Amino acid sequence: MPQKKAAVPSRPSPVRRPSKPPSEVRIIGGQWKRTRLAVADKPGLRPTPDRVRETLFNWLASLAGAGGGELPGWHCLDAFAGTGALGLEAASRGAASVVLCEQDAALVAQLQAAKTKLSAEAVRVERGNGVTALERVTAGSLHAVFLDPPFESTALYEPALRAAVRALRAGGAVYLEAPRRWTDEELAPLGLVGFRYLKAGAVHAHLLRLAADVTA
Repeated sequence: MPQKKAAVPSRPSPVRRPSKPPSEVRIIGGQWKRTRLAVADKPGLRPTPDRVRETLFNWLASLAGAGGGELPGWHCLDAFAGTGALGLEAASRGAASVVLCEQDAALVAQLQAAKTKLSAEAVRVERGNGVTALERVTAGSLHAVFLDPPFESTALYEPALRAAVRALRAGGAVYLEAPRRWTDEELAPLGLVGFRYLKAGAVHAHLLRLAADVTA
């Protein structure tokens, strides 16, 4: 009588681990094009992907009315700077001033090192709260505000947007990176409208403008 084959135990399905952030990002355009920036291994640190940044700065350059993806003379604030990829990209493209605001001491040190490496005279690194930094700047003084808070810090989004609206000058723009899409119905009470949008993986990238600019 043929023997029965022993049952082969089924293997458990492999657990999908969240993808690790890259160990470095590169500046896409401008005077420091292809320069690589280190990315610290820190929970919640999520650099804006290259493709999203390239698209974003094409959008901004179209608002600036400048060729070659440049932002000549712009004043910008990167409120949750992290690696500094957004703010340093703006400086690389000719922005007159860029504030990089970050709370984490180790990341602030890394931003200072990047500023020194690039001899980025237009860049100022601040340690502190990004919303507070926006509330301190002169009202109507900024061409671009970059808002890329940790995805889990949902309570930061609305106060950051309100502070950005106050700081923004006519014709300027807010870049918002979030774990979901913000609708025009949510943005309207803040005085903002969606201008451009893309989704890349878990990232919802919005370019927002002042409602007064669009309806004028």
